[in-house]
Amino acid sequence: MKIYTKTGDKGTTSLIGGKRVSKNHKRIEAYGTIDELIAFLGVVRDHIDDPDIQKSIIKIQDELMICAAILATDDFLISNIPKLSENSVVWLETEIDKMEKGLPTLNNFILPGGHAAVSFCHVARTVCRRAERVTIGIEENMTSFPIVVRYLNRLSDYLFVLSRRLSIDNQSIEITWQPLLE
Repeated sequence: MKIYTKTGDKGTTSLIGGKRVSKNHKRIEAYGTIDELIAFLGVVRDHIDDPDIQKSIIKIQDELMICAAILATDDFLISNIPKLSENSVVWLETEIDKMEKGLPTLNNFILPGGHAAVSFCHVARTVCRRAERVTIGIEENMTSFPIVVRYLNRLSDYLFVLSRRLSIDNQSIEITWQPLLE
């Protein structure tokens, strides 16, 4: 099978199920942004030494592939693809709670940076927020979209807490934003 099919040369692509849509269709934008997030999480994983966190990120990448498949599938075929369950959201919440133990209280916004892993984690978090916004903006009434939105919302929280955890693990300084009020 060749990587190029030439079927998209006129600016359209197929959803799973065969329906052709413009490459700038909101669903394509949504699952394309999730694809971008999956790639950034690979960069994050490559900058982390902790094998448990690496395994967690692989699990998240796998679940994001399911999110992308949900968004790429015609509603009538949705039963033929893997499912994302509420358990995935609960797992993220549990992981957040574990990572938050021992973190200093946060009273201000944080300026991203201090270590490559921390910075890439913040980039992944912002891409995740964009994926959430784009998914919410899809006007189609698909029954499986709400779990994707909940998952992305919780994942952005996970990535924020992970960035803080990585900052401590890498002994980098967490710089809080202090607004200059005149």
